[in-house]
Amino acid sequence: MNKEQFIYLQETGHISVPVILFNYYAKLGLNEQEFILILQVKKYKENGNQFPTPTELSDHMSISTSECTSLLRSLIQKGFLMIEESEQEKILFENYSLKPLWDKLYTFLMNENQRKVQEQNQKEDESLYTIFENEFGRPLSPFECETLAIWIDQDDYDPVIIKAALREAVMSGKLNFRYIDRILFEWKKNGIRTIDQARNHASKFRPHQGNRQNSKQENQEEYQRKVPFYNWLES
Repeated sequence: MNKEQFIYLQETGHISVPVILFNYYAKLGLNEQEFILILQVKKYKENGNQFPTPTELSDHMSISTSECTSLLRSLIQKGFLMIEESEQEKILFENYSLKPLWDKLYTFLMNENQRKVQEQNQKEDESLYTIFENEFGRPLSPFECETLAIWIDQDDYDPVIIKAALREAVMSGKLNFRYIDRILFEWKKNGIRTIDQARNHASKFRPHQGNRQNSKQENQEEYQRKVPFYNWLES
């Protein structure tokens, strides 16, 4: 075999390993020896040997047969590997299964995704409080913080829609929580769940607001802007 043939074999012969497993094997609790051993098992399975012996596996690693046996036992105990039985022509065969590994990887990825979503939601919630305080030009009162939390947690309003309602209140010159709550209630009643729907509804609704007399409560709570208004919807 010359060099060109050797290089060709390296380029064409391969074992199929998901990149995502390379990225997360350590976070699953696997060390490098365990990871390489799992790849060896996978290689043998893909080549038709469903139940390679510890000696066969250790021949391609830098560990002894006894160390390989201990590692295999440990992987089974930790739930990364299992031994299954299959029957062909009334003969029972044992084989290694990587299903537990894929199950752990899937569960980890789902939990990781949920964690990222929760972190993102938390950042959005914190950002929402900051935006409200900037618009009101003061810290929110306990009652206002509770109202904002109810909109998010109980009423399940999207933070983007809450920001849009805040913007509408600012443009209407009625920056108070009672008015914003009315906007959100009206939008929910009319099935408004996106920014575009909110814009269209507001453009139709706003021209009629000038003909309505503000309530005494709204007059008392009417807000004079202390900080420039930042248009999040246009950013």
